[in-house]
Amino acid sequence: MSSSNTLHITLVQTPIIWENPVENRNVLSTKIKAITTKTDLVVLPEMFTTGFTMTPNNVPIEEGKKTLKWMQAIAKDKNCAITGSIAYSENNILYNRLFFVFEDGTYNIYNKKHTFTLAGENKVYQAGNNKLIVTYKGFKICPLICYDLRFPVWARNTEDYDILLYVANWPKQRITAWDTLLKARAIENMSYCIGVNRVGKDNTDYEYTGHSAIYDTLGNKICFSVSEEILQTTLSKQHIIDTRNKLKFLEDRDTFTL
Repeated sequence: MSSSNTLHITLVQTPIIWENPVENRNVLSTKIKAITTKTDLVVLPEMFTTGFTMTPNNVPIEEGKKTLKWMQAIAKDKNCAITGSIAYSENNILYNRLFFVFEDGTYNIYNKKHTFTLAGENKVYQAGNNKLIVTYKGFKICPLICYDLRFPVWARNTEDYDILLYVANWPKQRITAWDTLLKARAIENMSYCIGVNRVGKDNTDYEYTGHSAIYDTLGNKICFSVSEEILQTTLSKQHIIDTRNKLKFLEDRDTFTL
């Protein structure tokens, strides 16, 4: 895969129809096909086909594989990568699984490490234990999911990644934490930090106000939105190199193993 000094990012901040993968895929297909500017990576929220459901058995098990095929078709059609998480069953075990799908249909997976115990996610979905680093067009990307944002040790930049990426269903009443922690993760890891959240209400009456954003290596906000919206921007590899060469903070990081 060819490398580049820039990466064109598209964030899809969207409402999610409760436990309805077919309709959510239809809505997202329309939104993504309407994108006319160049994009290298499309980022969707956490559980973008169902919302943050603790009753995934209400959805036919085959919908997970159908969504993966849909992502592969989108990636091929738009000639870009696409990522987001879904409720996914494998060998009768449920995961909150992120797929990072490349243009040729190949993909990497990340199973959410920190399941959200406050909502009982730990009782429904099996937690993952492997961190994923994706190499894409010259950028090293670390994709994580929602509640992972609260655990900086898991996200710590020991791999010299360039982009830390969170997909989420983060509710309005705790949105200050989302804003604060995204910025902190960017600063402490000297990387771009991307957060993609949903908007609207789910069937449990939780409200989501977006606040999808991108922060640069110094914690400066590049883009931000509270509306149903598609956000696009371009990330610079040179910005990362220049900042780390000038401010060598990562060279003083603690070493540890998990």
